[in-house]
Amino acid sequence: MIGLNRRTRVFLCKEPTDMRASFDSLFFKVQNHLKEDPFSGHLFVFLNKRRTTCKALLYDGTGLIVIAKRLEEGVFSTINPHFPGKIVLTQAEFSLFLEGASLSKRFLESPKEVRRGKTSTTENPVENP
Repeated sequence: MIGLNRRTRVFLCKEPTDMRASFDSLFFKVQNHLKEDPFSGHLFVFLNKRRTTCKALLYDGTGLIVIAKRLEEGVFSTINPHFPGKIVLTQAEFSLFLEGASLSKRFLESPKEVRRGKTSTTENPVENP
């Protein structure tokens, strides 16, 4: 496996990608859809429409690398296409994603207004004995 360092970010494309795409097509998607620099050294992940196959594009300093994986059973995690902003996975999340684990709760669209510090009056706090 390609070693990723702590500075490597993992970007996930929300749009389905034709898995016939290779270096040039994925490079173009990184520039035009993700609005990122393909030569940044970050990892860019793309899924097909059925979510059974993924490809990743990485620049290692000497050239571009394309990595592909097809799951034998199941599908890759659902990604909310309406999630605001870019989807960036941690290295741990990326490892889980590659194994077919569900990350769908991580990418739910959060409410526009977050209320902090308010608790419901119907809740009964647990008392310490």
